[in-house]
Amino acid sequence: MELHDFYYDLPQELIAQDPLEDRSSSRMLILDKENGSIKHEVFHNITDYLKSGDCLVINDTKVIPARLYGIKKDTGAKIEVLLLTRKENDIWEVLVKPGRKAKPGTIISFGDGLLECEVKEVVDDGNRLVRFSYEGIFEEILDRLGQMPLPPYITHELKDKSRYQTVYARHEGSAAAPTAGLHFTKELISKIEEMGVSIAHVTLHVGLGTFRPVKVQEITDHHMHSEYYCIEQQEADKINNVKKNGGRIISVGTTSCRTLESAADENGYLQASSGWTDIFIYPGYEFKIIDCLITNFHLPESTLLMLVSALAGRENIMNAYEEAVKEKYRFFSFGDAMFIS
Repeated sequence: MELHDFYYDLPQELIAQDPLEDRSSSRMLILDKENGSIKHEVFHNITDYLKSGDCLVINDTKVIPARLYGIKKDTGAKIEVLLLTRKENDIWEVLVKPGRKAKPGTIISFGDGLLECEVKEVVDDGNRLVRFSYEGIFEEILDRLGQMPLPPYITHELKDKSRYQTVYARHEGSAAAPTAGLHFTKELISKIEEMGVSIAHVTLHVGLGTFRPVKVQEITDHHMHSEYYCIEQQEADKINNVKKNGGRIISVGTTSCRTLESAADENGYLQASSGWTDIFIYPGYEFKIIDCLITNFHLPESTLLMLVSALAGRENIMNAYEEAVKEKYRFFSFGDAMFIS
């Protein structure tokens, strides 16, 4: 299967630049994966498509304000640092722009010296390992100096940082939001629970590799980035019980989906686990545990478009995307939703 099989034309004006004032008022395209039929809805009516005994699986990762703007201490040259992965304590893997100014030994200062880092080494993909130094609590300093690492296709400034977080975000560590979850309000989640739908939490810290383009023509040659995930035993039990009782496992977002499919055994059974996953899901993949998926609309030729095509069928997905473009749905992170049922 080749990369161009997942191409579609997207007018630039359909890329959502700002979140809607009411999270749950976005549009929602309902796609039946069995017959390819399409319906148009509003997201808060998701309750009409859920049943008592189902389980909604949400990714409770929290985005950190990972983009820092600083200066090279010796020359005063401007430099941008994007936090990717915490390796240990104050050592992080980061992306630095421009990279040529960040040789090992370089010291970068942020916020008039409130925070500094020293480049220790150059690692894979030209990323850097740096060691931060500061007085006080790192997370508090980062919250003060850092900016939300919005995707490259969003050019508007985000005035309220909380709008790039889900309302259930708990565990800090993501460089990007699990955006399918941005449609939920606390009120909507309460309403869903009152219906008898279980809510299970998993954690996958989303990396910037999620935006990395596929550069090979034959998709099986693509190497996926790794992301850290964690599933607690009580959450695994919740999901296993629903599965055993014939309820549906409905993943909120591709990150929850990748977590579940990474952690499930061949019988679709989960146990508490944590670690790194580089699972690549594309057409031909046999799903072990999830039945349905709530997701946003993804970039052309992206691994996420391949994942939804694996679940619903490439032809069904490409037809649904053509319909979404025709109906002027809002695309990508701050855009509208799709429910694959």
